[in-house]
Amino acid sequence: MIEIEQSAALNTVQDTGRYGWRDIGVSVSGAMDSLALRAGNILLNNPQQAAAIEIQMFPFRVRFLRDTAIAITGADCRALLDGKPLLPWSVRHVRQGETLELRFPRQGARGYLCVAGGIDVPEVLGSRSTALRGEFGGHEGRALKRGDILNTGDALALNLPEDGLSIVPPAQALAEFFPVTEQGELKLRVIPSGEFGLFTADSDRIWQQSWKISMQSNRTGYRLNGAPLRPSKTTELRSYGLIPGIIQVPPAGEPIIQLSDANTAGGYPKLACVIEQDLWRLGQLQPGQSVWLVESSAAEARRVQAATEQWLNTLKETMRLWGNSAN
Repeated sequence: MIEIEQSAALNTVQDTGRYGWRDIGVSVSGAMDSLALRAGNILLNNPQQAAAIEIQMFPFRVRFLRDTAIAITGADCRALLDGKPLLPWSVRHVRQGETLELRFPRQGARGYLCVAGGIDVPEVLGSRSTALRGEFGGHEGRALKRGDILNTGDALALNLPEDGLSIVPPAQALAEFFPVTEQGELKLRVIPSGEFGLFTADSDRIWQQSWKISMQSNRTGYRLNGAPLRPSKTTELRSYGLIPGIIQVPPAGEPIIQLSDANTAGGYPKLACVIEQDLWRLGQLQPGQSVWLVESSAAEARRVQAATEQWLNTLKETMRLWGNSAN
């Protein structure tokens, strides 16, 4: 069990998402950085889809009401355990009464606190994720606040050194598969789709400028500021189903990338779709940071997915071998 001592709006319980209900207007939800969530759970021998706490408003502080183990992944949130610094992307035992504080990140936007056994909240439509707009799932369908008590599930025994273990973050371990510009800006790979042909006259604007993430951005979608895109003709579209990653272009011409809490239907022209394995990278960017759109393909998406899954499998095997060697 853990007690929330300090939190703010938008810090929520999330898992890998709620699938199969978009036809009745229920969005996927789930972690904005699903890779951080899955890796944190692997470090704890949890199922990869186990629920954790997604933190995007700081400072965030919890107290542990019993001995357990935790993993901290995602953004480098300058974690302190009873005032002592913890490494990012690390796993360790914690004792009853100890307090963990996560502070505004040095790098990244969202931190993940995974707990042995996972956060034990009721499943709603097959997921423990919080749907803030629908006010269901997670902990009472809302953001976490001071005084909340969260139960944790049954945990497997972990053999860890006293100071825990840390791993190389995937952005570094898989750097060859996740390109950035010389200035460190993310290259966001997209596959043209739908009404892309309406904007071919603006191809220099699509591919040859950086796009800044607007302050009008949240878990539903990121709006991109830049030279606006204009369709070659006015087209009336019927509403269609949306998924995370779809890039729509509203009349103002500034693209919107649908994300974890994406609307389930929309009617703006579809420019492209971000490959799934780049969505976690996007979820770690803050408003004011910039990205470049790079044309990609299904073959490239599969290549990156294979590398990512191999990294996760290697991490899982490493933790298994460490557990065996410590016995």
